[in-house]
Amino acid sequence: MSRITAVDPATATGEAKELLDAVQKKMGMAPNIIRVLANEPAALKAYLAFGDALATGRFDAKTREAFALTTAGANDCGYCASAHTALSKALKVDDGEITSRLNGRSSDPRLDAALVFARQVVDKRGFVSDDDIAAVRAGGHDDGAIVEIVANVVANILTNYINHVAETEIDFPKVDLDQARAA
Repeated sequence: MSRITAVDPATATGEAKELLDAVQKKMGMAPNIIRVLANEPAALKAYLAFGDALATGRFDAKTREAFALTTAGANDCGYCASAHTALSKALKVDDGEITSRLNGRSSDPRLDAALVFARQVVDKRGFVSDDDIAAVRAGGHDDGAIVEIVANVVANILTNYINHVAETEIDFPKVDLDQARAA
């Protein structure tokens, strides 16, 4: 049971209802993390705006989902691992690649360099080394991409931490992070 109540879209009012209705229309559902964030419409609006802005960047949906999986794996967020696994599967990412992404890796060398860097950003709380920057650049990423990778990581840390605080009930097929790490 969640420690922070997930707002029921059927009984929501005001701005929370408007935001939940918009998510429902876009996704076909209002996931529990969105319903938890709806407790404070300003927080939900910020999260949604951040995601919408990043969707206009250089990375496509599959790549943004890869950042989400890596961040969830690094932060041990079962909710986000489960949600982004489901979203990645809908984007036709295979199970082995999803597991790799949860561990901050990819079979694609360019994406692998980005995910290794994303994992370093999480693990080192942003205090990456010159070698980390050199490695991501060697993987084909310029300064703009580096900034956008960090922005994607930060957007996902928000939901990871909200889920940790709230103990959000997982409403996607559950992913076992321990099993993913062992793979």
